[in-house]
Amino acid sequence: MTIQQVGIIGAGTMGHALALVHALGGCRVRLHDANDEVLAKAPGLIKAACASLVEAGEIDQTQADAALAQISCTAALAEAVSEADLVVEAVVEQADVKTRVFAAIDQAAPAGAIIASNTSYLDIFPLVPAARQARTLIAHWYTPPYIIDLVDIAAGPETAADVLVEMEALYRGFGKQPIRFERLIPGYIANRLQAALNLECLRMIDEGWATAVDIDRAVRHGLASRLATLGHMKKMDYTDLRMSQNGLASRMYTPPEHKGGSAVLARMIADGHTGVRAGRGFYDYGDATPEDLFKARDAKLIKLKHFMKTLEEEDSL
Repeated sequence: MTIQQVGIIGAGTMGHALALVHALGGCRVRLHDANDEVLAKAPGLIKAACASLVEAGEIDQTQADAALAQISCTAALAEAVSEADLVVEAVVEQADVKTRVFAAIDQAAPAGAIIASNTSYLDIFPLVPAARQARTLIAHWYTPPYIIDLVDIAAGPETAADVLVEMEALYRGFGKQPIRFERLIPGYIANRLQAALNLECLRMIDEGWATAVDIDRAVRHGLASRLATLGHMKKMDYTDLRMSQNGLASRMYTPPEHKGGSAVLARMIADGHTGVRAGRGFYDYGDATPEDLFKARDAKLIKLKHFMKTLEEEDSL
C-alpha cells in the first residue's frame, strides 16, 4: 500500500506540526479539529514552522511552498478521513474523547486505512472498534516533530505485522528515526526516561534543595552534551561500568516514588503559570510572544541537529 493521502485529527500542538511532517514527506494532508479556534490558528503555525526550517537551511522555499500547498483544513472529520490511506489521531489524552474520535473515524475512513495514534501513555487499543484493530498502531512523536526525528511505533495485540513494517518504512523515508515496539510499552523509552527525570527534578524543587535554574544548569552543562554525543548506555561504557556498579551498591538515597502530583506544579498551575503559552512557568518570559519563543527554540534545535549530523559523520569508531 502506498500512503499518499493523510487525515490528521487534532490541530493543536502536535497535530498541526504532524501535518507539516507528512506534507514535507510528500503526502496530501487534510487537517481537522473540532475546535474552530484551534483549526483557524493552525495554518499560521504551520507557515511559521516552515519559515523556521527555510531560515535554517533545512528546506528551501520551493519545498516549503510545495508542502504548504499539500495541506488543507476542514471542520468536518468525515471529510478529513474519507479518502485517507493513513489517519493520524492527535487529540487530547482522554479515553472518552479518543473513543468518540475512533468511532467517527470508523464510520468515515476507508476500510483499508491505517490508523496511527500519537498517544503518549494511554493504551488506545481497547478504545478502537474491533474491525479496525488489525490496521491500528501507535506512532508517537516528540515536539516539534518537524525537527525532532524520533518516532515510537508500537503494535497493539491485533496489529498486522505488515502495517508496522510499512509505517516504519514510511517514516524512515521521511528521514525520521523510528523505534519499533512489537507491543505497547507505556511511555516507550524517551518518555519513561523523562518521567524519571521529572520526578527527581520536581522532588528537588519541592524539598527546596535546588532551583529550576540550578537544575537546568546541571542538565545543560553536565548531562546534555554527553548524552547528545554518546547516548546514555555508551556513556556508561566510556565512564567504566564498574563505576556504575559501585554507584548502585553505595547509593545514599532512595529515588522518589510517583505520588500522582507535585506541590510546586499544583501551585504554579493554580496561579496560571503554565509555561510558555501563559508567559510564565518556571521562568518568566516577559512580553515575548509564544510564537517568537517557539521560533527561537526551533532555531537552536536546528543548529544543534546540524552540528550533531557533523559529529555523526566524523564518528567512524
